[in-house]
Formats: sequence, C-alpha cells, structure tokens
Amino acid sequence: MACAANSVGRPKRPDLPASGQKFAFGHGASHRCVVPVDQILVDRVVASTGLTHGEAARLVQDVVAFHAEPLEGYVRRRHHELKTHGAKNPEIFARIAAELGERVVAAPELTERQLRRIVYG
Repeated sequence: MACAANSVGRPKRPDLPASGQKFAFGHGASHRCVVPVDQILVDRVVASTGLTHGEAARLVQDVVAFHAEPLEGYVRRRHHELKTHGAKNPEIFARIAAELGERVVAAPELTERQLRRIVYG
C-alpha cells in the first residue's frame, strides 16, 4: 500500500495505537494511508535511542509513511519544489531520476519522457 506523509506525519490524536494496531496517516483530505506498526523495529529504536515506546512507534510510522509515497506523487511534488526554486525542466528531470535511484526502495529507472508524462499528463 502506498501513501504520502504530511509534513509532520503524525496521527490526529496524540495517543498512540497499541502494538500491532493500524491507524491512518493523511496527506490532505483526499489521501489516507494505513501504516502497520512493526513491533520489532519499534523495540530496536527504543533500545538504540532511549526514546519511549510511544515516541519510537511514532518515529517508525512517520518514516514508513514518508517512504511509502507513490512514485507519481513523489515526481510531481519534487518537480513542483524544484520549479519553485527556479530550476529548469532538463535539470529537474535529471535530478529526479537520480533521486529515484537513491530511495530506500528504488523506483524503476524512468526516462525524461516518462517523468514528463507523470508531471504533465
């Protein structure tokens, strides 16, 4: 399941779900995502950082939600961000193509034409 995290990536309620429970993250009103709690990873973060269990669970869920952003959403978002900062399309598409290969779960290689189609339809 793919989703995008909002800039904070936190659930609307301040209390955290019980271990193994799922809850929704949202990016805007139209996009919802369910992120499962990975108890083993949460325990490892607690042991290595000194965070509380609740803080570690929130951190893990934020990171998973961030990396679960759909390919098309990532390309459109990055294109908009880079365009806003004055970059030109050839530079933007080369940069996005390079970034996609560096993600935790690398996306397939896309040509400039494929990237343009994602952005412009």
